Amino acid sequence: MTNPGSRTQAGRTQAGRALDGEIEYGSSILGYPRIGARRELKRMLESYWHGGSTREQLVAAGRELADETWRELAATGLEQVPGNTFSFYDHVLDNALLFGARSSRFDDVAADLHPLDLYFAMARGLPDHPALELMKYYGTNYHYRQPEINSATPFSLHAEDLLAEHARAKSEGIELRPVVLGPISLLLLSKAEPGSPQGFSPIDRIDELVGVYLELLDALAKQGCKCIQLDEPAFTSDRTTEELALLGRVYDQLSAASVRPRLLVTGQYGDLGEALPVLAATRVEAIGLDLVTERISASSLAKVPGLKRKRLYAGVINGRNVWKADKAKTLDYLLELKEVCPDLVVSTSTSLMHVPIDLLIEYDIPGDVADRLSFAKQKVREVVTLAKAVYNGAPEEWYKRPRKMDFKLKHDVRQRVAAITPQMRERAPYEERKPAQDAVLNLPLVPTTTLGSFPQTTEIRTARYEYGQGRLSWDEYVEVLKAEIKRVIELQEDIGLDVLVHGEAERNDMVQYFAELMDGFAATHFGWVQVYGSRCVRPPVLYGDVKRKGPMTVEWISYAQSLTEKPVKGMLTGPLTMLGRSFVRQDQPLYETAEQIALALRDEVADLEKAGIKIIQIDEPSMRELLPLRERGREGYLDWAVNAFKLTAGGAKPATQIHTHIGYSSIAQVVDAFDKLDADVTSIVATRSIDWVLSQLAERGTAIARGVGPGVYESRSAHIPEIDEIDDRIQRAAKVIGAERLWVNPDFGLKTRYYWQLEPSLRNMVAAARRERRRLAAGQATVGASR
Repeated sequence: MTNPGSRTQAGRTQAGRALDGEIEYGSSILGYPRIGARRELKRMLESYWHGGSTREQLVAAGRELADETWRELAATGLEQVPGNTFSFYDHVLDNALLFGARSSRFDDVAADLHPLDLYFAMARGLPDHPALELMKYYGTNYHYRQPEINSATPFSLHAEDLLAEHARAKSEGIELRPVVLGPISLLLLSKAEPGSPQGFSPIDRIDELVGVYLELLDALAKQGCKCIQLDEPAFTSDRTTEELALLGRVYDQLSAASVRPRLLVTGQYGDLGEALPVLAATRVEAIGLDLVTERISASSLAKVPGLKRKRLYAGVINGRNVWKADKAKTLDYLLELKEVCPDLVVSTSTSLMHVPIDLLIEYDIPGDVADRLSFAKQKVREVVTLAKAVYNGAPEEWYKRPRKMDFKLKHDVRQRVAAITPQMRERAPYEERKPAQDAVLNLPLVPTTTLGSFPQTTEIRTARYEYGQGRLSWDEYVEVLKAEIKRVIELQEDIGLDVLVHGEAERNDMVQYFAELMDGFAATHFGWVQVYGSRCVRPPVLYGDVKRKGPMTVEWISYAQSLTEKPVKGMLTGPLTMLGRSFVRQDQPLYETAEQIALALRDEVADLEKAGIKIIQIDEPSMRELLPLRERGREGYLDWAVNAFKLTAGGAKPATQIHTHIGYSSIAQVVDAFDKLDADVTSIVATRSIDWVLSQLAERGTAIARGVGPGVYESRSAHIPEIDEIDDRIQRAAKVIGAERLWVNPDFGLKTRYYWQLEPSLRNMVAAARRERRRLAAGQATVGASR
């Protein structure tokens, strides 16, 4: 391997580059976590929402957290600091409101609410105003609130906070680069507001929106802002010829503004592909590439016309995983890139909002694991160090062969994976399983259930904390959990649900819970990552071979089942979701890791069966999330994803009913994959889009050929659905799915709800299902699905 020192000697005089009369260096990041190292954002939000603080206190605390972030980033030696990255809830919603794109559904309450409270109303909902829909963000575990735009939505600039932050930083001698979602991605992430004209799409409003972006550029330039970052992640997915042409037209128009900051356009979460030469042909000054998800060779970039004249933000530090970069290999790659694009900035592949903030506050991650990790603060240091090495040369020790640090392999795990046969992935045909399950379960038509979690009460959270602090013994903690399980079972019986759950009182987070009970995972204490709003999780670090230490759920499910004659579901997190919501090892293909997890969960299925559990739910919401953003690679991914699930469930007896929980998709091959999972019942996150999902099921005939629970009310909204509202959804679903295959359930777990919301919602759901049964008994309902 070549030492880069000699290659950079001649270029050392370029370490600082004169632009606009000032010296700039080549290090930056594309965004940073906004929750605070100890979840300060969560605490300040929930205090305000629950009446513990004033709006003024919340705004002041948010400003302090935001300002501390960019001050700290500037102090690291980072040459360019991103701004406008703080949000009280969601940056996509922030960007919509920055340009006045407010859903007209909230017009009737807008005059009575402070703008901040109106913002929270759109994000969290009001009793008569469901929140904006919660959507996954480009294959990550982050959720955004989907803006609603109609053909008459008035666009206007509301940049007071953005400009004020830039001015505060400038007064301290710090030049922020405001981060704003690009106009095309903003519209493509939005949806047509209900009631919009047939055929309308938000992207139809692009020309009007670009006019307001030009106003923002003008305002920033007049304030002395040197550069703005416009994120266009939509173009790391497959795009039509028309959309690519629109990209060129929009950025020709924006870059033609006579007074504006420099434009940095980024393509995060994947490969810009055909969009890269389109952007390179415009007059934007800089382009940011995700070179982790897709490492593009220097020779390939050299073939892109016009790219050599741009400033290239080389995203070589992973913004979505926690492993350190190989400094020597990464530096060699950067030096190759610099030959092609001399104006080079070392950067992150994405915003760092997807990783925890600081590794140094963790105190019991195993040393050989911790030595390989890098959280947000450490990734900033990696960026700065690599940038200095690019221009000044690297220390010799970077190129000394490091001591090999392989984690100990578990040969029994690897032998078991090697012994997997196709037969292990297969169950008896559904035609045999269905009557066996009906005989054992004896459920009514359109059975009612929930999808697992019940609210984590203050008492449960307190007990978990006290146990962790050593102030409760294990036996005392178990008694608290059992009391909660008993209460949840009694409540469900009183409500009248047909299939019960134990409520998951023992689980803080489903993925973390299972990770802590398997070898190969390391848990963190402060590794919080925002999911949405104040909701944060601590993704485990999957570093080695995976093996179950012992039964993980049997004790809790068996206890719950002992309390009732009704079936209680065993609740497991599937192998794909364990992958998708962990920081996963990178030394072997994902499918190999998925097989190891599947075998561990397969053992849990067997133990639940031995304990007499008749229904087992294996949740896989991440199956759709992990799908590659581009068509290439999807077929291979879906093949191994389906195989991993089938390996988990393949050992189940015919009479054991296997449920799964997924997020629906419009992609035909994904829907086919859902059916190939061969689950007996598939529950779908679909309430807000139930008409669309039902139409998809109708068009595709037997798209999912077994039981289906389309989600008859949205569980993550404060809205309490009326009986008639749920009944209408049940009737429409029964016409498409058929009453003999229809299950009635919320569209997600109930962990984030309060009992005052949960109880009336579930009672109304049960009442609506009973209406449908009465219609069936009277011969007034459709039993067979229409085709």
